[in-house]
Amino acid sequence: MKAVKIIAQVLLFFAIIALSYFIYAGVMKPINFDKEKITRYEEVVQRLKDVRTAQVSYKSVYGKYTGSFDTLIHFVKEDSFPVEYAEGSLDDSLAVAMGLIVRDTFYVRVIDSIFHGKYSVDDLQYVPFTQGVKFEMEAGSIMTASQVEVQIFMASALNFDILNGMDRQLIINLNDYTEFPGLKVGDINEANNNAGNWE
Repeated sequence: MKAVKIIAQVLLFFAIIALSYFIYAGVMKPINFDKEKITRYEEVVQRLKDVRTAQVSYKSVYGKYTGSFDTLIHFVKEDSFPVEYAEGSLDDSLAVAMGLIVRDTFYVRVIDSIFHGKYSVDDLQYVPFTQGVKFEMEAGSIMTASQVEVQIFMASALNFDILNGMDRQLIINLNDYTEFPGLKVGDINEANNNAGNWE
């Protein structure tokens, strides 16, 4: 009888430990999910900001955005911005009359201008924390209510890619409470000044 009592106490002890562990794990699961989500979101947001910077630069040269990462990456790596150099002022009539106004154009490499030369531009297209998953990207134009054509683009990644390997049910729950199930910059359906949905 004493042996049965001891066995029962030992089993109860292990049951309490197991129950405590499951309660702790259940409480910590969403907390750990949120911590990892924040870490991943920060890197993805930075990459989307870099895509936006590259797109705005591309538009400043070509007058439109591109829907191709190949084109965008080639632009950043190989293209240049024209920069005008001016000495003297057109308002200075004496300088104009004497021919002292100097105007010249030189070129600055895009990568040196927007990323300061120290950037892995080829990674621009890839969603961080994935094994080579690419951002979705589109570009086009829309007519505003006042019949003005506006150039637009959107680059995006879904939570299922950003948070791959994490608890699927918690990702589904996150998607249920958001308008877009991931992170995006710009919008392909409306002009939003290239805002990110995290801003």
